[in-house]
Amino acid sequence: MIARAVVVLAIASLALAACAEQAAAPPPAAPAVPAYAARLQPQLEQLAGDMLVTGTVVQVRSAELGDWTSAIGTRTFRGTEPVQPGDHIRIGSVTKTWTGTVVLQLVEEGALRLDEPVATYRPDVPNGQSITIEQLLTMRSGLGNYTTSPELSRTMDTAPGTVFKPEELIAIGVAMPPEFPPGEGFYYSNTNTALLGRIVEQVTGNTLESEIQRRVLDRLGMAGSSFPTTSAVLPDPHPQGYAYGTNVETVESNVLSPEKQAAARAGTLAPLDMTNTNPSWAWAAGAGISTTADLTGYVEALVGGGLLGPAMQKARLDSIRPIDPANPQSPGYGLALARFGPFYGHTGELPGFNTFAGYDPERRTTVVVWTSLAPSPDGRDPAAELARTIIGELYSTGS
Repeated sequence: MIARAVVVLAIASLALAACAEQAAAPPPAAPAVPAYAARLQPQLEQLAGDMLVTGTVVQVRSAELGDWTSAIGTRTFRGTEPVQPGDHIRIGSVTKTWTGTVVLQLVEEGALRLDEPVATYRPDVPNGQSITIEQLLTMRSGLGNYTTSPELSRTMDTAPGTVFKPEELIAIGVAMPPEFPPGEGFYYSNTNTALLGRIVEQVTGNTLESEIQRRVLDRLGMAGSSFPTTSAVLPDPHPQGYAYGTNVETVESNVLSPEKQAAARAGTLAPLDMTNTNPSWAWAAGAGISTTADLTGYVEALVGGGLLGPAMQKARLDSIRPIDPANPQSPGYGLALARFGPFYGHTGELPGFNTFAGYDPERRTTVVVWTSLAPSPDGRDPAAELARTIIGELYSTGS
């Protein structure tokens, strides 16, 4: 104990000396904010205010223009505690890239084939002999989307703690009329990803949670991330997640009535707290939890390499096709991966949270944005809107 006390005193003396030197020396200059950040900060604050966003965090990593992180707003509606980059948030459909990555790893290992019919594993799927694993990944199966079910939305509104089993979700989706014959169009359906999650479990004999943890989160050291299957707990620290409309109100469109929009802007309509709605309804398609730093490192590995072998990584990037075939410049989608202009990654939304995670491998630029409001009363996806503004500034002449 005496020896330890001497060490502590010595450290204290050094600290005091350092303080004296700091007092005598001029204070160090504050790190310079990149020029683009100085221009973006007021734009983002204005845009977040326009969309009634409670809190948002932005992170940019750019080898060319410099790195920047900004936090705007508070953790609670009309609160005072600011949001922080280390906050845990629900990432919605970014989770699809976790599930898709596990599937592609299993393809690399020979446990699955992309051209394999879904009926091999799921004889209950309509057109299952003609739907391939690849078409589930690329959203070209034609299967209905279980999350458009009014009954599901009613349950989420009236009993938000309900724990849904994956087979319940799949049953809703496969009972819906197909949107088109397999491979003849693009239709974003969470049923596809739920099926992939169950196929992973069937092939590996393990839970999807354990496979995502081992193959993605642990591999990249994503200590702040998790994939809950039944729990509604969002780890601390975290913001509350809000929405101005119920699930039933927004099942067909995120745009609220003019009266509700006006009341929200006037401050006479408070948002609903969606934080503890059990995310089991999203499961393989959207139940993930992460942080700003984890998402930044993850999307760089997702796009730049580190989770798949070189051949499969190239195949994943090359798989992306325009969602609108008549417009080659429209956003693209491929093997559980999206493309927005030069950025590859994914967006994610569930009531209360919206996320954008994208990486441009050519310019080595990463943009991650999350908001604790989703959707905005006028139907916009807040994180996507903020990301669009950021990317526009980053890629403008002179940035």
